[in-house]
Amino acid sequence: MAKTTDPTTATAGPTFGWCHWHEGPSGTAVMVRVVEQGSGPGAALYACAPCREQRGLVPFSEQQP
Repeated sequence: MAKTTDPTTATAGPTFGWCHWHEGPSGTAVMVRVVEQGSGPGAALYACAPCREQRGLVPFSEQQP
């Protein structure tokens, strides 16, 4: 009997983001800074694990309000 793959248990492939500090793709990028503007859309800046470690950047989700 052939095995089938249950789509509800299949894992998603790796996700890649962009690191604004080394200006390149990264599989470990997380948001570290939000830039708010008075009018118009703001921006979110992302950093990869090596850049966060080198520059002492803290993920946005772990920052104090």
